[in-house]
Amino acid sequence: MVDSDTPPGSRYLPSADLSDVRPGSALLRLETTQSREGVLDGAWRPRSRDVTAELPALVRALAEHLGPVTRVGLDAVAWEGLPTRIVVDDRVVHIDSFAVGDETVLITRGDEDIFSLLVVPPNATPEAAHAAMAQAVRADNITRAEQILIDTGTGSAAP
Repeated sequence: MVDSDTPPGSRYLPSADLSDVRPGSALLRLETTQSREGVLDGAWRPRSRDVTAELPALVRALAEHLGPVTRVGLDAVAWEGLPTRIVVDDRVVHIDSFAVGDETVLITRGDEDIFSLLVVPPNATPEAAHAAMAQAVRADNITRAEQILIDTGTGSAAP
């Protein structure tokens, strides 16, 4: 399944019609440019606020595109039962939590390479989620995550 606005040969995952996405896979879009000039590097739409159920699929998908993930930074207010680490495919991933309410997740690859992803609320409509994810991956995007969610009618990432 390919989005109509996804370039041929792209490594984007589908985000419009999500009915064909199998359970346990991450709903993720990443910017494919090398510039990294935008505010965000991509977007993630978890199915729930259960971090232990959602995070392994995200880490696996990101590892496929970016290499091994060492840390994940999450907003403590937006997630249920945050552990300090999880094991994904025999690799320990440390979880940092902050009460910042910024609608993002920070992914660390290696020691210093950090990627910032918009978190689309699980209860967002497919249309609003698609619009938010498309805005987040634009290379020229300078809009902060919270404003993208407001502009697209997606709501707030925090419950």
